[in-house]
Formats: sequence, structure tokens, C-alpha cells
Amino acid sequence: MPAEHRIALLIFPGFHLLDAAGPLSVFDEAGAYQLRVVAEQAGLVRSSAGVAWQAQALPRTDSFDTLMVVGGRGVDAACQRPALLRLLQRAVAAHKRLASVCSGSLLLAAAGLLNGRRASTHWSRVEQFRRQHPQVQLEANSLHVQDGQIWSSAGVSAGIDLALAMLSRDRDAELARRVAQELVVYYQRPGGQSQFSTLAALQGERFAALLERMRRSLREPLSVEQLADWACMSPRHFSRAFSAETGTTPAKAVERLRVEAARAALASGRVHSLQELARDCGFGDSERLRRAMRRVLGVAPAQLRLLGEAAAE
Repeated sequence: MPAEHRIALLIFPGFHLLDAAGPLSVFDEAGAYQLRVVAEQAGLVRSSAGVAWQAQALPRTDSFDTLMVVGGRGVDAACQRPALLRLLQRAVAAHKRLASVCSGSLLLAAAGLLNGRRASTHWSRVEQFRRQHPQVQLEANSLHVQDGQIWSSAGVSAGIDLALAMLSRDRDAELARRVAQELVVYYQRPGGQSQFSTLAALQGERFAALLERMRRSLREPLSVEQLADWACMSPRHFSRAFSAETGTTPAKAVERLRVEAARAALASGRVHSLQELARDCGFGDSERLRRAMRRVLGVAPAQLRLLGEAAAE
């Protein structure tokens, strides 16, 4: 990497502040980066929170090494701005590195740059993304994805994960680790980790109290019969109603809640025994825990345990 890698951060009216501030904080703390904020027109650009940032005019492609696009409520309008789309297209043609944070990937897709590529976006934009850009290989559960010269990340704080991954690639893992410690964030979360909590994803008014009781009772068997009894319903009626309300079966919901509890414990860096963790989360033994975590998260407990121990140092 050059002595001072040049990063241009593209914002637009209605951009999300943390989408921009998170990655910039990582690169600023690391040093050895030349940072600037750009927009379609030079001057103050108002964020969705009402705070305005000063931006320079759109740059020439020979003036930056990486172009990063943020997301936010204004991204749909930004996707209709030809000047922004042309800049992105020229950047790819010039073999520059591109990156998006949150719904900023919609802007990359609108420019035709993600066709046939893997990408990620904020979970709330997944349905829109797939409808508008079916030719993109969207990885809805990934925190960040790299496909060639184009990087993309999920919502908000995942932009920090993306920036740390880019820093590790540009410089070295030790520098990225020190920056993470300085910012009091995890050095590395696996790219395949779910974007949002299982409880929030499954939440529905009808079964909200039941889901909370399930989360507090993971050591119990949590069979369909037991859950139906708690819900004061017949097992058959309960299974149908639960699936219709939450979009998943009771068995899968239980597994996801148990996996999330295990993931959180491993991320804390304070797990002494996988067998004990498996019992606490209701898996019974460590092998069932390993299989469930690979099935739901795509990673093994040992990987998350190492990351948690590193973050706790």
C-alpha cells in the first residue's frame, strides 16, 4: 500500500452519520490514510439526523485509491443521480477499490457494479435489494463481503468491521487490533455473523412473552409440547400459529436462540469449557453445539472463542 492511502468518502443528502463516522474513525486512528469527504456538490451536506458535514466536490479518479459509499434514508434519491453513478463506474474502470456501508450497496448496484457479484446490505433493505437487483448474489446475513475490488457491509456498525478488515489487509492485523482496542470495539467479528438479534427478528406481539420465556429457559427441553403448554394452545395449533407469526418453526427458533446465547458467551471471552457452555445453552453436549453454530452462523465455536479472548485482552 502507498505510504498514504487516499480514501474518498461519498455522502449525499440524508446520509446516515454513523455509516460515515464509524469507518472514518478507524482510518483516522490508524494514520497513514489521507481522508476526505466528497459529494455531488461542494459544501454542507445534511445528514438524516439534521447534522451537516462539509464536503468537497466529486473527485477525479486519479485522486483517490479507495472510494467508500455510505447509506441512509437518502440513498434511493442518490441512486437517481447520474453524476454519482458515473463516478462509481469510472472508479471501477480505473481499478480503484470500492466499498459500501449499509444501504450504500444499493448505489453500487444501481451503477451496475454488483451484477454477478456477492454483496451485503442492511437487513431492512434486503427485500428491496433483491427485487430491484436480482442479478446480485446478495448475502443477507453477512456483516461484510469482499468480491474482487468491491467490498460491501451490512448496517451501521458493520461499517466499522469492514474498515478494520480493510485496515488489516492494507497494513497488518496487529495495527487493526490496536485500533479496535482504542475505539473499544471488537477487533474482528466473522463476516458470516448474523446482522441482528434472533429475539428481535422473531418478535411478534402474539408470542413476545413466550419468546422471552424461551430465552430465559434455554436449559429446559423446550419441546413443541412444552411451548404449546406455555402458550395455552394445542401443539398442532401452536406450531401453525407460531410459524405464521414469526416466519420460522418452533424448533428452529429454539435453535437460533440457543446459538445466539452461545455466540454472546463466546464473544465475551469468558467461556472456560465448551461442554459447560453447551449445557447452559441447552445443547446437551459440545458436538451438538458445534453442529448448530456451523449450521446457523457458518463458523465453529473455536473461531468465536478465539475472537472473544482477543477482544477481552
